Amino acid sequence: MTRVALLGATGSIGRQALEVIGANPGLELVAATSGSTPIDGLAPLTQVGGDPTTLLERARPDVVLNATLGFAGLPATIWALEHGVTLALANKESLVAAGELALAARERGGGLVIPVDSEHSALFQCAQLGAPESLVLTASGGPFRGRTRDELAEVTAAQALAHPTWTMGAKITIDSATLANKGLEVIEAHFLFAVPYEQIEVVVHPTSIVHGVVRLRDGASIAHLGYPDMRVPISFALTYPDRAATPIPSLDLTAAPLEFFEPDVETFRMLALAREAGERGGTYPCAYNAANEIAVAAFLDGGIGFLDISALVESALERVDGAPAHDLDELRQADQRARDLVEDAMRRRLDGAARGPKAPAVPAVEREWA
Repeated sequence: MTRVALLGATGSIGRQALEVIGANPGLELVAATSGSTPIDGLAPLTQVGGDPTTLLERARPDVVLNATLGFAGLPATIWALEHGVTLALANKESLVAAGELALAARERGGGLVIPVDSEHSALFQCAQLGAPESLVLTASGGPFRGRTRDELAEVTAAQALAHPTWTMGAKITIDSATLANKGLEVIEAHFLFAVPYEQIEVVVHPTSIVHGVVRLRDGASIAHLGYPDMRVPISFALTYPDRAATPIPSLDLTAAPLEFFEPDVETFRMLALAREAGERGGTYPCAYNAANEIAVAAFLDGGIGFLDISALVESALERVDGAPAHDLDELRQADQRARDLVEDAMRRRLDGAARGPKAPAVPAVEREWA
Protein backbone atom coordinates (compact mmCIF):
# COMPACT_ATOMS: atom_id res chain seq x y z
CA MET A 1 0.00 0.00 0.00
CA THR A 2 1.41 3.38 -1.06
CA ARG A 3 0.67 6.17 1.40
CA VAL A 4 -0.11 9.42 -0.45
CA ALA A 5 -0.16 12.98 0.86
CA LEU A 6 -2.12 15.20 -1.53
CA LEU A 7 -1.36 18.92 -1.33
CA GLY A 8 -3.84 21.09 -3.20
CA ALA A 9 -6.66 18.57 -2.98
CA THR A 10 -9.42 20.94 -4.11
CA GLY A 11 -7.72 22.23 -7.26
CA SER A 12 -7.94 20.79 -10.77
CA ILE A 13 -5.01 18.40 -10.30
CA GLY A 14 -6.12 17.55 -6.77
CA ARG A 15 -9.62 16.56 -7.83
CA GLN A 16 -8.31 14.32 -10.58
CA ALA A 17 -5.76 12.83 -8.18
CA LEU A 18 -8.59 11.92 -5.79
CA GLU A 19 -10.27 10.11 -8.66
CA VAL A 20 -7.07 8.18 -9.43
CA ILE A 21 -6.48 7.31 -5.77
CA GLY A 22 -10.09 6.24 -5.26
CA ALA A 23 -9.91 3.87 -8.22
CA ASN A 24 -6.66 2.19 -7.15
CA PRO A 25 -6.78 -0.13 -4.08
CA GLY A 26 -3.00 0.07 -3.84
CA LEU A 27 -3.11 3.79 -2.98
CA GLU A 28 -4.09 5.19 0.42
CA LEU A 29 -4.73 8.89 1.01
CA VAL A 30 -3.22 9.66 4.41
CA ALA A 31 -3.11 13.47 4.30
CA ALA A 32 -4.67 16.27 2.28
CA THR A 33 -4.39 20.05 2.20
CA SER A 34 -6.06 22.94 0.43
CA GLY A 35 -5.40 26.64 0.16
CA SER A 36 -8.71 27.82 1.58
CA THR A 37 -11.49 25.31 0.85
CA PRO A 38 -12.61 22.96 3.67
CA ILE A 39 -11.63 19.32 3.02
CA ASP A 40 -12.99 17.43 6.02
CA GLY A 41 -13.35 13.70 5.54
CA LEU A 42 -10.90 13.27 2.68
CA ALA A 43 -8.07 11.80 4.74
CA PRO A 44 -7.05 11.07 8.38
CA LEU A 45 -4.99 14.26 8.42
CA THR A 46 -6.14 17.47 6.74
CA GLN A 47 -5.10 21.12 6.74
CA VAL A 48 -6.42 24.30 5.18
CA GLY A 49 -3.80 26.95 4.43
CA GLY A 50 -0.38 27.37 5.99
CA ASP A 51 2.87 25.43 5.78
CA PRO A 52 2.11 21.70 5.35
CA THR A 53 5.44 20.34 6.58
CA THR A 54 4.26 19.58 10.14
CA LEU A 55 1.33 17.67 8.67
CA LEU A 56 3.70 15.73 6.44
CA GLU A 57 5.85 14.82 9.43
CA ARG A 58 2.79 13.33 11.13
CA ALA A 59 1.46 11.57 8.02
CA ARG A 60 4.70 9.78 7.06
CA PRO A 61 3.72 9.46 3.37
CA ASP A 62 5.52 7.39 0.77
CA VAL A 63 4.59 9.91 -1.93
CA VAL A 64 3.86 13.64 -1.71
CA LEU A 65 1.76 14.84 -4.62
CA ASN A 66 2.44 18.58 -4.57
CA ALA A 67 -0.36 20.24 -6.51
CA THR A 68 -0.23 23.46 -4.49
CA LEU A 69 -0.56 26.65 -6.51
CA GLY A 70 2.49 28.84 -7.09
CA PHE A 71 5.43 29.70 -4.85
CA ALA A 72 3.45 28.48 -1.82
CA GLY A 73 4.35 24.93 -2.84
CA LEU A 74 8.04 25.45 -2.08
CA PRO A 75 8.18 24.19 1.57
CA ALA A 76 6.60 20.85 0.66
CA THR A 77 8.94 20.38 -2.29
CA ILE A 78 12.00 20.94 -0.12
CA TRP A 79 10.59 18.76 2.69
CA ALA A 80 9.99 15.77 0.43
CA LEU A 81 13.41 15.99 -1.21
CA GLU A 82 15.23 16.37 2.11
CA HIS A 83 13.35 13.45 3.70
CA GLY A 84 13.92 11.01 0.86
CA VAL A 85 10.20 10.88 0.08
CA THR A 86 9.06 10.48 -3.52
CA LEU A 87 7.85 13.84 -4.82
CA ALA A 88 5.13 13.74 -7.46
CA LEU A 89 5.58 17.32 -8.62
CA ALA A 90 2.70 19.22 -10.16
CA ASN A 91 3.84 22.48 -8.58
CA LYS A 92 6.36 23.54 -11.22
CA GLU A 93 6.74 27.01 -9.70
CA SER A 94 8.63 25.72 -6.65
CA LEU A 95 11.27 24.06 -8.83
CA VAL A 96 11.46 27.09 -11.12
CA ALA A 97 11.93 29.49 -8.21
CA ALA A 98 14.22 27.29 -6.13
CA GLY A 99 15.98 25.16 -8.72
CA GLU A 100 19.46 25.14 -7.21
CA LEU A 101 18.18 24.88 -3.63
CA ALA A 102 15.85 22.05 -4.61
CA LEU A 103 18.65 20.13 -6.30
CA ALA A 104 20.78 20.56 -3.17
CA ALA A 105 17.89 19.26 -1.03
CA ARG A 106 17.55 16.23 -3.30
CA GLU A 107 21.28 15.60 -2.99
CA ARG A 108 21.03 15.71 0.82
CA GLY A 109 17.95 13.56 1.20
CA GLY A 110 17.87 11.42 -1.90
CA GLY A 111 14.23 12.17 -2.71
CA LEU A 112 12.98 11.05 -6.11
CA VAL A 113 11.20 13.61 -8.29
CA ILE A 114 8.53 12.30 -10.66
CA PRO A 115 7.03 15.18 -12.64
CA VAL A 116 3.25 15.34 -12.98
CA ASP A 117 3.11 18.01 -15.69
CA SER A 118 2.04 16.12 -18.80
CA GLU A 119 5.05 17.37 -20.75
CA HIS A 120 7.64 16.58 -18.11
CA SER A 121 6.05 13.25 -17.30
CA ALA A 122 6.37 12.44 -21.00
CA LEU A 123 10.03 13.48 -21.06
CA PHE A 124 10.70 11.52 -17.85
CA GLN A 125 9.24 8.38 -19.40
CA CYS A 126 11.04 8.82 -22.72
CA ALA A 127 14.34 9.47 -20.93
CA GLN A 128 14.21 5.97 -19.42
CA LEU A 129 15.43 4.76 -22.82
CA GLY A 130 18.56 6.89 -22.84
CA ALA A 131 20.16 10.10 -21.59
CA PRO A 132 18.62 13.06 -23.45
CA GLU A 133 20.75 14.90 -25.96
CA SER A 134 18.01 17.51 -26.27
CA LEU A 135 14.35 17.94 -25.29
CA VAL A 136 11.24 19.09 -27.13
CA LEU A 137 8.34 20.54 -25.16
CA THR A 138 5.03 20.82 -26.97
CA ALA A 139 2.57 23.68 -26.49
CA SER A 140 -1.03 23.80 -27.68
CA GLY A 141 -0.61 27.50 -28.42
CA GLY A 142 -3.58 28.35 -26.20
CA PRO A 143 -6.77 30.11 -27.30
CA PHE A 144 -4.95 32.95 -29.07
CA ARG A 145 -2.62 31.03 -31.37
CA GLY A 146 -2.03 32.98 -34.58
CA ARG A 147 -3.22 36.34 -33.26
CA THR A 148 -1.20 39.54 -33.52
CA ARG A 149 -0.34 41.86 -30.65
CA ASP A 150 -2.96 44.32 -31.87
CA GLU A 151 -5.57 41.58 -31.71
CA LEU A 152 -4.49 40.61 -28.20
CA ALA A 153 -4.84 44.12 -26.80
CA GLU A 154 -8.55 43.75 -26.11
CA VAL A 155 -8.94 40.10 -25.12
CA THR A 156 -10.78 39.38 -21.89
CA ALA A 157 -10.08 37.00 -19.04
CA ALA A 158 -13.06 34.88 -20.12
CA GLN A 159 -11.56 34.50 -23.60
CA ALA A 160 -8.15 33.65 -22.17
CA LEU A 161 -9.68 30.98 -19.94
CA ALA A 162 -11.18 29.13 -22.92
CA HIS A 163 -8.32 26.67 -23.47
CA PRO A 164 -8.75 24.58 -26.64
CA THR A 165 -7.54 21.20 -25.36
CA TRP A 166 -6.96 21.13 -21.58
CA THR A 167 -9.27 21.75 -18.61
CA MET A 168 -7.19 23.37 -15.87
CA GLY A 169 -7.28 25.92 -13.08
CA ALA A 170 -7.54 29.62 -13.85
CA LYS A 171 -3.92 30.58 -13.23
CA ILE A 172 -2.36 27.83 -15.32
CA THR A 173 -4.90 28.45 -18.09
CA ILE A 174 -3.91 32.11 -18.31
CA ASP A 175 -0.25 31.01 -18.27
CA SER A 176 -1.02 28.76 -21.22
CA ALA A 177 -2.62 31.65 -23.09
CA THR A 178 0.46 33.86 -22.59
CA LEU A 179 2.88 30.91 -23.07
CA ALA A 180 4.25 31.66 -19.59
CA ASN A 181 3.38 28.09 -18.67
CA LYS A 182 5.67 26.83 -21.40
CA GLY A 183 8.34 29.24 -20.20
CA LEU A 184 8.07 27.84 -16.69
CA GLU A 185 8.32 24.35 -18.17
CA VAL A 186 11.53 25.22 -20.00
CA ILE A 187 13.13 26.24 -16.70
CA GLU A 188 11.69 23.20 -14.92
CA ALA A 189 13.03 20.87 -17.63
CA HIS A 190 16.49 22.39 -17.27
CA PHE A 191 16.59 21.46 -13.58
CA LEU A 192 14.82 18.11 -13.88
CA PHE A 193 16.95 16.72 -16.68
CA ALA A 194 20.21 18.72 -16.40
CA VAL A 195 19.92 19.78 -20.03
CA PRO A 196 21.29 23.19 -21.12
CA TYR A 197 18.70 25.77 -22.15
CA GLU A 198 19.95 25.87 -25.72
CA GLN A 199 19.05 22.17 -26.00
CA ILE A 200 15.44 22.64 -24.88
CA GLU A 201 13.10 23.39 -27.76
CA VAL A 202 9.46 24.46 -27.71
CA VAL A 203 7.10 23.71 -30.60
CA VAL A 204 3.42 24.51 -30.97
CA HIS A 205 1.32 21.37 -31.40
CA PRO A 206 -2.37 22.40 -31.39
CA THR A 207 -3.96 19.00 -30.79
CA SER A 208 -1.88 18.21 -27.66
CA ILE A 209 -1.41 14.57 -28.68
CA VAL A 210 2.40 14.54 -28.52
CA HIS A 211 3.35 15.57 -24.99
CA GLY A 212 7.12 15.54 -25.27
CA VAL A 213 10.07 14.33 -27.34
CA VAL A 214 13.51 13.23 -26.20
CA ARG A 215 16.27 13.31 -28.79
CA LEU A 216 19.11 10.83 -28.21
CA ARG A 217 22.73 11.12 -29.27
CA ASP A 218 22.38 8.40 -31.94
CA GLY A 219 19.89 10.49 -33.89
CA ALA A 220 16.78 8.73 -32.63
CA SER A 221 13.85 10.67 -31.14
CA ILE A 222 11.48 9.11 -28.61
CA ALA A 223 8.01 10.67 -28.30
CA HIS A 224 5.19 10.20 -25.80
CA LEU A 225 1.69 10.35 -27.31
CA GLY A 226 -1.78 10.19 -25.80
CA TYR A 227 -5.05 12.01 -25.37
CA PRO A 228 -4.75 15.13 -23.18
CA ASP A 229 -5.94 13.89 -19.77
CA MET A 230 -4.08 14.66 -16.55
CA ARG A 231 -5.17 11.40 -14.93
CA VAL A 232 -2.50 9.62 -16.99
CA PRO A 233 0.58 11.47 -15.62
CA ILE A 234 -0.99 11.58 -12.13
CA SER A 235 -1.47 7.81 -12.13
CA PHE A 236 2.03 7.24 -13.50
CA ALA A 237 3.59 9.35 -10.75
CA LEU A 238 1.62 7.72 -7.94
CA THR A 239 2.23 4.13 -9.08
CA TYR A 240 5.80 4.43 -10.43
CA PRO A 241 7.69 2.24 -11.33
CA ASP A 242 4.55 0.28 -12.18
CA ARG A 243 1.98 1.58 -14.64
CA ALA A 244 -1.59 1.20 -13.40
CA ALA A 245 -4.61 1.03 -15.69
CA THR A 246 -6.65 4.20 -16.24
CA PRO A 247 -10.02 4.76 -17.94
CA ILE A 248 -8.35 6.76 -20.73
CA PRO A 249 -8.71 5.09 -24.16
CA SER A 250 -5.73 4.19 -26.28
CA LEU A 251 -4.83 6.72 -28.95
CA ASP A 252 -6.42 6.53 -32.39
CA LEU A 253 -3.63 7.82 -34.63
CA THR A 254 -6.12 8.79 -37.34
CA ALA A 255 -8.16 11.00 -35.01
CA ALA A 256 -6.08 14.18 -35.04
CA PRO A 257 -3.28 15.65 -37.16
CA LEU A 258 0.26 15.72 -35.78
CA GLU A 259 1.27 19.22 -36.84
CA PHE A 260 4.05 21.32 -35.32
CA PHE A 261 4.89 25.03 -35.62
CA GLU A 262 7.41 27.47 -34.25
CA PRO A 263 6.11 29.60 -31.37
CA ASP A 264 5.67 33.33 -31.96
CA VAL A 265 7.91 34.66 -29.20
CA GLU A 266 7.56 38.26 -30.36
CA THR A 267 3.82 38.26 -29.82
CA PHE A 268 3.88 35.94 -26.81
CA ARG A 269 6.78 37.49 -24.93
CA MET A 270 6.47 35.38 -21.79
CA LEU A 271 8.19 32.39 -23.38
CA ALA A 272 11.24 34.43 -24.40
CA LEU A 273 11.38 36.17 -21.01
CA ALA A 274 11.39 32.82 -19.20
CA ARG A 275 14.27 31.53 -21.27
CA GLU A 276 16.20 34.75 -20.65
CA ALA A 277 15.55 34.49 -16.91
CA GLY A 278 16.66 30.88 -16.85
CA GLU A 279 19.85 31.59 -18.77
CA ARG A 280 20.71 34.48 -16.44
CA GLY A 281 20.31 32.14 -13.48
CA GLY A 282 20.46 33.23 -9.86
CA THR A 283 17.07 34.39 -8.63
CA TYR A 284 15.90 35.64 -12.02
CA PRO A 285 13.66 32.57 -12.51
CA CYS A 286 12.22 33.22 -9.04
CA ALA A 287 11.53 36.84 -9.99
CA TYR A 288 9.93 35.77 -13.29
CA ASN A 289 7.58 33.43 -11.48
CA ALA A 290 6.71 35.91 -8.72
CA ALA A 291 6.05 38.78 -11.12
CA ASN A 292 3.90 36.56 -13.30
CA GLU A 293 1.80 35.38 -10.34
CA ILE A 294 0.95 38.95 -9.37
CA ALA A 295 0.31 40.06 -12.96
CA VAL A 296 -1.96 37.09 -13.74
CA ALA A 297 -3.99 37.71 -10.58
CA ALA A 298 -4.42 41.36 -11.61
CA PHE A 299 -5.53 40.35 -15.10
CA LEU A 300 -8.08 37.89 -13.71
CA ASP A 301 -9.40 40.67 -11.45
CA GLY A 302 -9.77 43.02 -14.41
CA GLY A 303 -7.08 45.42 -13.22
CA ILE A 304 -4.76 45.11 -16.23
CA GLY A 305 -4.89 43.96 -19.84
CA PHE A 306 -3.58 40.75 -21.35
CA LEU A 307 -0.45 42.30 -22.85
CA ASP A 308 0.31 44.06 -19.57
CA ILE A 309 1.22 40.70 -18.04
CA SER A 310 4.40 40.37 -20.09
CA ALA A 311 5.14 44.12 -19.81
CA LEU A 312 5.02 43.96 -16.02
CA VAL A 313 7.16 40.83 -15.86
CA GLU A 314 9.76 42.27 -18.23
CA SER A 315 9.93 45.47 -16.20
CA ALA A 316 10.40 43.52 -12.96
CA LEU A 317 13.19 41.43 -14.47
CA GLU A 318 14.97 44.60 -15.55
CA ARG A 319 14.84 46.02 -12.01
CA VAL A 320 15.75 43.04 -9.78
CA ASP A 321 19.39 42.22 -9.11
CA GLY A 322 18.94 38.47 -9.61
CA ALA A 323 21.66 37.55 -7.12
CA PRO A 324 21.74 33.84 -6.22
CA ALA A 325 19.92 32.80 -3.04
CA HIS A 326 21.94 30.83 -0.52
CA ASP A 327 18.95 29.70 1.56
CA LEU A 328 15.16 29.82 1.63
CA ASP A 329 15.07 33.14 3.46
CA GLU A 330 17.04 34.85 0.71
CA LEU A 331 14.84 33.19 -1.90
CA ARG A 332 11.68 34.43 -0.17
CA GLN A 333 13.16 37.93 -0.14
CA ALA A 334 13.83 37.75 -3.88
CA ASP A 335 10.31 36.50 -4.47
CA GLN A 336 8.80 39.33 -2.41
CA ARG A 337 10.97 41.96 -4.10
CA ALA A 338 9.64 40.99 -7.53
CA ARG A 339 6.06 40.99 -6.26
CA ASP A 340 6.55 44.43 -4.72
CA LEU A 341 7.94 45.79 -7.98
CA VAL A 342 4.90 44.64 -9.95
CA GLU A 343 2.42 45.89 -7.37
CA ASP A 344 4.24 49.23 -7.19
CA ALA A 345 4.17 49.57 -10.99
CA MET A 346 0.43 48.89 -11.06
CA ARG A 347 -0.18 51.29 -8.18
CA ARG A 348 1.76 54.10 -9.85
CA ARG A 349 -0.09 53.53 -13.11
CA LEU A 350 -3.41 53.67 -11.28
CA ASP A 351 -2.39 56.85 -9.45
CA GLY A 352 -1.33 58.46 -12.71
CA ALA A 353 -4.61 57.55 -14.35
CA ALA A 354 -6.52 59.06 -11.42
CA ARG A 355 -4.66 62.38 -11.76
CA GLY A 356 -4.97 62.61 -15.52
CA PRO A 357 -7.54 61.77 -18.18
CA LYS A 358 -9.50 58.62 -17.54
CA ALA A 359 -7.49 55.55 -18.51
CA PRO A 360 -9.02 53.34 -21.20
CA ALA A 361 -10.77 50.22 -19.97
CA VAL A 362 -8.57 48.18 -22.31
CA PRO A 363 -4.85 48.91 -22.07
CA ALA A 364 -2.77 49.90 -25.03
CA VAL A 365 -0.66 47.38 -26.88
CA GLU A 366 2.52 48.87 -25.49
CA ARG A 367 2.70 50.32 -21.99
CA GLU A 368 5.55 51.62 -19.88
CA TRP A 369 5.69 49.90 -16.50
CA ALA A 370 9.20 50.74 -15.42
